[in-house]
Amino acid sequence: MNVGEAARRTGLPIKTLHYYEEIELVTPGRQENGYRVFNETDIHKLEFIHRARGLGFSVEDCRALISLYEDENRASADVKFIASRHLDEIGTKIDALISLRSTLRHLVDNCHGNNRPDCPIIDGLAGNAKDPAH
Repeated sequence: MNVGEAARRTGLPIKTLHYYEEIELVTPGRQENGYRVFNETDIHKLEFIHRARGLGFSVEDCRALISLYEDENRASADVKFIASRHLDEIGTKIDALISLRSTLRHLVDNCHGNNRPDCPIIDGLAGNAKDPAH
């Protein structure tokens, strides 16, 4: 099938399919005229990558996961290692977001939101916050 049909089937933009080919995550065949030809294996790989990327896995993690998927002698410990590492990264990001929310909440809660120029949000962004712990 052509790139447009592959994009429709996978829900990925054509530009993404071209990118995945460029970085060799998938390698569709080529017709004599140079047009890409995606087969069912390519579509399955693209769907796999789409789901993995949807879970936040990096392109390199996707490359490793596809390699493991294709290896019938893989150790599930290798797959678990990649997923566990990613889970830890997500936890770190969540902690950072919670801290950001706390800081911003403190700034918003301390801003009167009136017609006066005094604004703890501006002071905080300028590095002049009165409570540096937040």
